[in-house]
Amino acid sequence: MTNQLKTILLLGMLSAVLIGLGGTLGDTAFLALTAVAVAMNVGAYFFSDRLVLRMNRARALGPGELPWLRGMVDDLARRARIPAPRLYVIEDPHANAFATGRSPAKGVVAVTTGLLQALDEREIRGVIAHEIAHIQNRDILVASVAAAIAAAVSLIGNVLQWGAMFGGAQREEGEGSGAGGLVMAFVAPIAATLVQLGISRSREYLADETAARLTGDPEGLAGALATLHRRTAALPGSLAPATASLCIVAPFAGASGS
Repeated sequence: MTNQLKTILLLGMLSAVLIGLGGTLGDTAFLALTAVAVAMNVGAYFFSDRLVLRMNRARALGPGELPWLRGMVDDLARRARIPAPRLYVIEDPHANAFATGRSPAKGVVAVTTGLLQALDEREIRGVIAHEIAHIQNRDILVASVAAAIAAAVSLIGNVLQWGAMFGGAQREEGEGSGAGGLVMAFVAPIAATLVQLGISRSREYLADETAARLTGDPEGLAGALATLHRRTAALPGSLAPATASLCIVAPFAGASGS
């Protein structure tokens, strides 16, 4: 519950940043730019699962293939009281996994062959539970809302920066709002990014808690994460960089896992 409240608070802060930045524009421009940013993210939201899977060359698990893994996914989905997610495999020696899909009914869990080779069954169960927890907790929806707001902030910030550079000289000396608007244009996108990172980390803690309840074995997930971090340091990922934030461990140095 604490992490849920933290996420709500952070989303509220992100919305406040957007409203504060929008206050430096007229109503028409503010609404138009926000609509563009939201439309871009709505499109990404509805087609994100297909794009993510295609970018990583993931293939659907064939009939009769890895029945123990399919059974594990089905069991954990029943425990989470959600439809069993579709299961995909990525032929890659890098050990990682991620979940995608805009709702529990559209959920997808993808694992690399490297993960299946690196972990034992107990640890794989912890990883699958973590990804199913993301689906159960509707983290993709939360991330999409956060991304839409953050994109709107960045778009408006860019417009204000360019406007200040090319149109600032036309302001009257006593107007005073030019400098404040320019500062807001630079600071707001940074603040939005930091808040968005806070939302991501909050959802990770919640997924860990949920996974521990689903399996009744938090040590399994902890052991898996330790192994995956060691493996990633030795063998960085070749997964699509744009999908790095979805992965259970950061596939590249300095990236954030999900």
